[in-house]
Amino acid sequence: MVDKDKIKEVLEKVRISLQADGGDAELVEITDEGLVKLRLMGACSGCPMSQMTLKNGIERSLRENVHESIVVEEVV
Repeated sequence: MVDKDKIKEVLEKVRISLQADGGDAELVEITDEGLVKLRLMGACSGCPMSQMTLKNGIERSLRENVHESIVVEEVV
């Protein structure tokens, strides 16, 4: 089971960077297994680099700061 509060805390820090570039990420769901579902918004929505942002940015940050088994998935 993952620490959902810690995930939310890390996401808030990541969102600051996204917002600085005109985008954002809305937390949709965190499962007990560590699947984090996000909805990308603003400049991030439809951006060709959005999958890299999800995997190399957000997911990596969550794995480093919360738990290595976390997976980030985009929902539309």
